[in-house]
Amino acid sequence: MHTLYWFTRDLRLHDNAALLAAARSDILLCVFVVDPRWFTQHQWQCRPMGQHRWRFLWQSLVALERQLRTMGQRLHIAWGDPETVLPALARAHGIQRIIRSRLPGTDEARQWHALREQLPGVSFQEFETLGLYTEGQLPMALGDLPDTFSKFRKQVEKQEQPSGDALRIRTVSALPPPPGFADDNRGECPAIPEPGQPTAFTGGEEAALAQLNTFIFEQHRIATYKQTRNALDDWGSSSKFSPWLANGSLSAREVAAAIEQYEREHTRNESTYWLWFELLWREYFLWYAFRHGSLLFRRDGVQRKRRPVTFYGHRFKAWCEGNTQYPIVNAAVNQLRQTGYISNRARQLVASCLVNELELDWRYGAAWFEQQLVDYDVASNYGNWQYLAGVGADPLGLRQFNLDKQAQQYDPDGVFVQQWRGEAPQPVGLHTVDAADWPIL
Repeated sequence: MHTLYWFTRDLRLHDNAALLAAARSDILLCVFVVDPRWFTQHQWQCRPMGQHRWRFLWQSLVALERQLRTMGQRLHIAWGDPETVLPALARAHGIQRIIRSRLPGTDEARQWHALREQLPGVSFQEFETLGLYTEGQLPMALGDLPDTFSKFRKQVEKQEQPSGDALRIRTVSALPPPPGFADDNRGECPAIPEPGQPTAFTGGEEAALAQLNTFIFEQHRIATYKQTRNALDDWGSSSKFSPWLANGSLSAREVAAAIEQYEREHTRNESTYWLWFELLWREYFLWYAFRHGSLLFRRDGVQRKRRPVTFYGHRFKAWCEGNTQYPIVNAAVNQLRQTGYISNRARQLVASCLVNELELDWRYGAAWFEQQLVDYDVASNYGNWQYLAGVGADPLGLRQFNLDKQAQQYDPDGVFVQQWRGEAPQPVGLHTVDAADWPIL
């Protein structure tokens, strides 16, 4: 059996059911496709792949290739659209089977369908590697997924949970050889930009597992997680697992197993539960994306709740540049733009500002996050934006934060605002007149 394994958001050897299945082959071609469309501006005035996530992704690919080479394999990094690259490779190497992880997102579904149509004689298989559970392990049918997280959590926690090693799928220890082929065209990929700020994240499975071990077992920060998780700018206040979870360098099941092990060996308290709670939120949004498909990207959301919005170019530009009249928002946006990461609390504040104060279509903010965030995940990103905009999974409707009160609570001394230059010299107000406005007579 000649198999092509299409790496996507599963850039690891541990807990990877798809790679284990691909290993049962005579010849294995491991491929990652860098799509030029990721780097092109779209209708929301953003690019799907910004410099921070691209740097982190490339580091992860290099680390993965280094691991594959220890088993006599290699990673074929191709520049081009998957609908063209993968059929050409399949025909060139007599591929009989194509395997990938099952992915949420409409573009991902469309690409998979297009490949199947082009290669009718090839077997296609998808495996569920992104979450804590497979669809068959959920306590409800996907079509019956609850409309709120609380209902989902209660149903999940009612069923018996696996523990210890039962949470993990074994790590692949051997792989079949690759086919003989010429060098790939990775050299056509965009250059990796040098970071303007010292980068806190290094891509790859080894770095992911090291952070998991440090946060939970070495520094025991999991034991105080609930008390520290809302800090705006402190590396140790939260787990920082999200970038590695997002591109699959780290398995959600591996994190759950580590939590269970810590609770068994050290202590179980509200904070250790809260890390599991956040992992379960991620799980909910994963299945939420599978359940709702294209509704994840619609203005009126899964609720189909019509909410009047418009687009003010100057407001969106000011928000992106950290030049609004809200210093706490400016500081967070500046941090995100310069580093590719902000805390969960900061994400809620800047999103609330865009939706409620600037009265913009939430999809512009979601698209800008997609470009900037090193830990961008389609399901969590768009699910959270819909939630805050009142068109998604939030039963309370529109969420609006009092930004002055939030600043007093989470940055009482103004340290965060000062560090990230949140005081804009000439903030753009909500109501300005430019050449695109109606003339004043």
